[in-house]
Amino acid sequence: MSKLIYFVDDDKMILHLLEYTFSGRDEYTVKSFRRGEDCLEALDQSPDLIILDHSFVGNNSKFSTGLDLLREIRKKSTHAEIFVLTANENDKLRTEYESLGVRKFITKNEFFIDNLIEAIGRNFSSN
Repeated sequence: MSKLIYFVDDDKMILHLLEYTFSGRDEYTVKSFRRGEDCLEALDQSPDLIILDHSFVGNNSKFSTGLDLLREIRKKSTHAEIFVLTANENDKLRTEYESLGVRKFITKNEFFIDNLIEAIGRNFSSN
């Protein structure tokens, strides 16, 4: 049975790259969202994993950060595992996310796709 993964990022190029990378794999079903509100509306589909960006700008979302969105997600769904995928390499920010139950904090660098593939594989193989 395939695992449902949600990607939430305001950057269309990142979402296209993530969709391209993961959509062709039989073990995953992928849905992408540019706005946090759209992700919240789709939580009734019970995603297995949600991968959040930290910063949301210019997409008319009421959520300015992944932290804001994560707090709302946790009110509605405690089932989904959460990863953060961000360009922000801030240890304080990482600690704040981890205190809210984030399992993995991945920095958007030149290796982030490889790191994400590995982290997702490990997450589902340990469940």
